[in-house]
Amino acid sequence: MNDPRLRRHELGFLEVVDRPTPQALSDYYAQAYFQTAASSSFRQSYSDEELEVIELRIAQKASQARSLRGDDQPGSLLDVGCGEGFVLRFFERLGWQVQGIDYSRAGVQQVNPDYARHVEQGDVFELLEARIASEKHYDLVWLGNVLEHVLDPVSLLRSLRRLVAPGGLLVVTVPNDGSAFHEELYAQGAIPDRFWIAVPDHLSYFTADSLRQTAEATQWECLAMQGDFPIDLFLAHEGSNYVADRSQGPAAHRARLMLERLIGQAGIEVSSRFYAALVDVGFGRNLTAFLRPKP
Repeated sequence: MNDPRLRRHELGFLEVVDRPTPQALSDYYAQAYFQTAASSSFRQSYSDEELEVIELRIAQKASQARSLRGDDQPGSLLDVGCGEGFVLRFFERLGWQVQGIDYSRAGVQQVNPDYARHVEQGDVFELLEARIASEKHYDLVWLGNVLEHVLDPVSLLRSLRRLVAPGGLLVVTVPNDGSAFHEELYAQGAIPDRFWIAVPDHLSYFTADSLRQTAEATQWECLAMQGDFPIDLFLAHEGSNYVADRSQGPAAHRARLMLERLIGQAGIEVSSRFYAALVDVGFGRNLTAFLRPKP
């Protein structure tokens, strides 16, 4: 891929060339994630179908994590960048001790207010360092769509190793960006630009191979990887191409919800095999890696 905005990191992922300073990035997120629910950029509400699909996504990942841990007993969870609190709610209902950290409580206060008490608000990296310094450990650390936002994803992965308890896991989800499929769409003219490059929100871009390589280099063992529903397959058909024609976005979203719900109805085990197979062929709008610290 040849795009002047990006360069290839030595570990294989793509990163932004013109990177913001730490202060500029902090200021940006202070403005992007407002501190009150009324002015928050988070969703104000979800449909019943959306809530069902969100629950299915978490349940699928939780089932994989439980299988890899080899332990059905509740443990401790830290959700880094916990957003609207859906993961906190899911695990607490299973009896887990849950904690979340985020730049703002606005999302969880708006959508899952009963779980706001579990969330510490502030600079996420300072909050992480405080937990590392106090030698906190968690059976499960959840990092959902955070790694792509940070200036130094390599350092973040190294730091998180110090928070995972023996036998614990790190569950990392990132967008699947810059794939061979995306490049084919661009080369064929199906998309007018590399829509997935979103600066300054996303500073690093991963595929399955580069995510595995980065995990390996930061002393994690990648036990498994799953994709999620490949909504960008719709871009291959001009009648559903929501990048070339933004008005197609809502219909694509509705179709995605229906299909995810139907896949979920096949059962956790079957749907997990389906989403794992997507990774092998390079698809899935997001990728989730299940990582264990190396000894």
